[in-house]
Amino acid sequence: MLPDLDWLPRLAAALLATGLLVLFLVRAVRKDRREYARFRRYRSTARRQAMLRRWLIESLALFGGTAALVLVPVQPFVAPLLAETQALPPVAWLRDALTGGLGAGLLIGAVVGGTLLTVIGVRSARAEGGVVMVGDIASLLPRNRPELGWGAALSVNAGIVEEALFRLALPALLVIVTGEPISAFVLAALVFGALHAYQGWLGVVATSVVGLLFTTLYVVSGSILLAMLVHILFDLRTLVVIPMAVYRVHEVPGSVRFPRPLALATPPAQPEAAQPEADA
Repeated sequence: MLPDLDWLPRLAAALLATGLLVLFLVRAVRKDRREYARFRRYRSTARRQAMLRRWLIESLALFGGTAALVLVPVQPFVAPLLAETQALPPVAWLRDALTGGLGAGLLIGAVVGGTLLTVIGVRSARAEGGVVMVGDIASLLPRNRPELGWGAALSVNAGIVEEALFRLALPALLVIVTGEPISAFVLAALVFGALHAYQGWLGVVATSVVGLLFTTLYVVSGSILLAMLVHILFDLRTLVVIPMAVYRVHEVPGSVRFPRPLALATPPAQPEAAQPEADA
C-alpha cells in the first residue's frame, strides 16, 4: 500500500517533478538536437570520440546523479508502487500466466526469435548495403574499432542509469503526485521517449514504445536488474553488434567514410541521366 502524505510533501514532489520534466525536455529539444546535428557533420574520429565521451559523462552525471538523488527521499515508495502495480488485475493475470513453464518457454522463444531476426537482418543489410533504421540514429553507429568501445560504454551506461531513473526513481516521485501507479509509470516512459527528440518524431515514438516495454518487463518480473540487462543488450545490438556484423568496423583502425544506412520511408533514388562522355 502506498504511504499517505499530507499536501505539503505532495506539493514538494509536484514542484520537483515539474522541474525535472522541464529540465529534461528543454535539454532534449534544444541542447541534444543541436549537438547531434553538429555530431552528424563530424568526419574526424577524434572529434566523434570526444563527443561520445562527453555524452557518456553527461549521461552518467545527469541521469545517474538525478536517479541517486531522487531515490533518497522517494525510496519508501519504490517497493509499494511495484507491489500495487503488480496487484492490478491485468498485471496479476499476466504474472500468473508467466509463472512456471510458460514463462520459461516465452523467454527461450524471445531469445531464439530475437537471435534469428538479428541474423536475418544482418544478412539482409549486407545484401542491401545498409541497415533499415527507425529514427535518425545512423550517425551514432561506430565507424571504426576505437568508436566501438564508446558504443559499448554508452550502452552499458544507458541500461543502468536510464532504468534506475525512468523505472525506479521518476515513477516513485510521480506516484506521489498522481496517487495512481499506472499513470506514474506511463508518464515516466513517455518522458524517456521524449528525451530522444534528436532522432526525430519517429525515434520518439519508437523509444516511447521501447520504454513502455522495459516498464512492463520491470513490473511483471519485479526485477530492475533484468530490465537493466535487457536494456544493455538492446543497445549493444544497435551500437556494437550491427556495426561489427554489417560494416565490420572492428577491422577498421581509424576513421573511414561510413556507408549510409537505408532510411525508413526514404524514397528510392531516381536514376541519373546519362552524361555525355568527354572527348579524349
